[in-house]
Amino acid sequence: MRSFAMFVSTAALAGAVTVGAGAPASADDHFTDKQTLLHGSTTASYYWDDGSGRNGDTGMPASGKPMQKGLAASPSWPLLTEGYVVYKGKKMPFFVGDRGPGIPSNRGIMLDLDAKTFADLTGGTFNSRSLTVDGVGGQGHIKVDYVITKWGPGVGKKNHPVAFATGAWGRKDHNPAKPPVIAAEKPAEKPSQDAAEKNAPAVVAERPSSTPGAKSPKAASAENASAQLAAASTADESRPTGVAALAVIGGLALLGGGLFIGRDRLRKVFQR
Repeated sequence: MRSFAMFVSTAALAGAVTVGAGAPASADDHFTDKQTLLHGSTTASYYWDDGSGRNGDTGMPASGKPMQKGLAASPSWPLLTEGYVVYKGKKMPFFVGDRGPGIPSNRGIMLDLDAKTFADLTGGTFNSRSLTVDGVGGQGHIKVDYVITKWGPGVGKKNHPVAFATGAWGRKDHNPAKPPVIAAEKPAEKPSQDAAEKNAPAVVAERPSSTPGAKSPKAASAENASAQLAAASTADESRPTGVAALAVIGGLALLGGGLFIGRDRLRKVFQR
C-alpha cells in the first residue's frame, strides 16, 4: 500500500482538480476504440481506498471520484487520463483517478490498479472485508502493457510514467508524447490491362458462325482461292501458246501472198 506521506502531498492537488457534476465517471464508459496516444509496459500493483480507513487507506481519491472498479492511480499521468491494460491476453479499461504508487514507483512500479480490476486480470477474487485479492497466492504485482487513449486535462506528465518523487504529477505538460505511427495496410493492387491481356489464355478454337450452314471465314477464303486458280488455269488452256500463234500468223501471211501472186498471173493471162 502507498505511504500516508504521499497522500498528504496529493491532498492539495485533489482540491485543485475540477470535477464535473453528475454521475461518477466509470472506466467502462470510457472503454471505446480510440486513437492510441501512448503505449508501453510497466509493473502494476493494486489497492482499494474506500474511505473506511482499513488497511491504511486515506479516503477519497485525489480526483474526487469515489473508489470504483476501473479507477487507477498513476505517479505522473494527468488525472482523468483514460486507457486500458492488457495482461495475458485480458484487456481491462481504467482511468486515472488517484495518485500512486509512491515509494514503489522508485522501483519501477508505475501503476496502481484497483483491486477488482487486478482480480479480474489475475483470476482472483476481491475480498471486500480485507480489501485484498484472494486466490492468487499472495501475488501483488503483475507485468502489464498499457495503452493511453485520452490525456486528462489537468497537470501531469503526458508521456511514459515517472516516479512520484520527481514531482511531474504537479506540473502542466505542454509537450505530450507524439502518438505512435501505425502503418496502414496497402490495398491489393489490381493488375493492369496490359498484364491482364498478357496473362490471358490464347484463343485457339474459332467461334462458330451463328447462321446454320454458314462456312467459316478461313474455309470461304480457301474456296475463293481455289476458284481463282481454276479460272486462271482454264483461261491459260483456251489461250494459244506463243509458238502456235506464230505458226497461224505465218500461214495466213503465206496464204495472203499466194493469193496476191495468183491474181497477178491471172490478170496477165486474160490480157493476152
